[in-house]
Amino acid sequence: MRGERPGHLAFDVDERPPLRQAVPLGVQHLVAMLLGNVTPPLLIAGALGLALDDRAFLVQMALLVAGLATLVQSYPIGPVGGRIPVIMGTSFAFVGMAIAIGRQHGLATVFGACLIAGLVEVALGSGIGRLRALFPPLVSGIVVMLIGLTLIPVGMDYAAGGAGSAAYGAPSNLLIAALVLGVTLACNQLARGFLRYASVLAGVVVGYAVAVGFGKVDLTGIGAAPWLALPRPLPYGIDFSAAAILAMAFVYVVSAIETLGDVTGTLAAVGREPTDRELRGALLADGAMSSFGALFGAFPNTSYSQNVGLVSFTGVASRHVTAVGGVLLVVLGLVPKVGAAFATIPPAVIGGGGLIMFAMIFSSGLAIVQRTDLGQRELVVIAVAFALGLAVELRPAALEQLPAAARTFLGSGLVSGGLAALALNLLLPRRTP
Repeated sequence: MRGERPGHLAFDVDERPPLRQAVPLGVQHLVAMLLGNVTPPLLIAGALGLALDDRAFLVQMALLVAGLATLVQSYPIGPVGGRIPVIMGTSFAFVGMAIAIGRQHGLATVFGACLIAGLVEVALGSGIGRLRALFPPLVSGIVVMLIGLTLIPVGMDYAAGGAGSAAYGAPSNLLIAALVLGVTLACNQLARGFLRYASVLAGVVVGYAVAVGFGKVDLTGIGAAPWLALPRPLPYGIDFSAAAILAMAFVYVVSAIETLGDVTGTLAAVGREPTDRELRGALLADGAMSSFGALFGAFPNTSYSQNVGLVSFTGVASRHVTAVGGVLLVVLGLVPKVGAAFATIPPAVIGGGGLIMFAMIFSSGLAIVQRTDLGQRELVVIAVAFALGLAVELRPAALEQLPAAARTFLGSGLVSGGLAALALNLLLPRRTP
């Protein structure tokens, strides 16, 4: 439904700002999402013990595919794309699952699962109403909270210097992580304007500079990386596991819910609700571009919430501006030196930024749950979902005697807790007025 144009709105969705305005506004979108986009591949690569070259390559593909996905959302290809001003980037929701599958089966199976399961989100594009009915705020909020909680241990490992590192827990690592966390919090709470949206990036820049002083940064990989490289298909091969695909499919459903919320929030800035065509196209792009990215070594994409806030803040809702951000991401993704530069970020710096990002994911889920009238029934759903989700994360050995497929599927706290929330919300009797 279209309402009156808000007074703060400078450019509507289809309006085209002059290039001299569009470029700096596109750069703002790029800066706001840049660290969030490269952190998931760095976390996954570090947890799987990949070499520096592989880390740089995964970052490069994350940039490239995020840019292409953003362009498709701005300028649809047939039904794929919402024709809306959203920035796409690598999703944190898949980090835990990718690490679990990668440790058990390898990257070929991770990308095989991402490829096939992405088609689930494509299919969801035609059933938006049913999707919302299955995942009301109570269930979707619990799932988002579980994403944040299950990632916090990963962030802490990085803050301590990286799991398995000889310097794990070194005071210098903890100091750097604390500094990143402190600067990020200060910018987020005390700064105004654009710096608030780029607060995590500001914290990482300060932490990186201090890490250089501690001698924790090796820049030799940047010089060795070429200036230009084209993507290559199936860089890690492809393999398929039914259990991995099913587990990934559940996370794609979660990602779809997140995208619906982001699209709704973005268009609220222009004073209207999204149309079914926009929602359907956004989900199709989410799933299709994630499957496409898996063919080239990119982890799944989703819409980025921080850029939704930037649209409201600037009053610029033009999809042509977000397209500028998409073009810049593609350019960066074709320059391996950029990926190599991000790969030099020390684990402690990533951990400090990651901890606050994961905590904010948790708090976002909490805000979603609070939209529900919380009675005894809802509290039981929350309690059981968290009990099962955290139990398998904290005591994975309890599942060791299960078949490998069951361990892959149920060993994720996100899947176990999320499925519990979904089932209980459907099965428990509702209160009568």
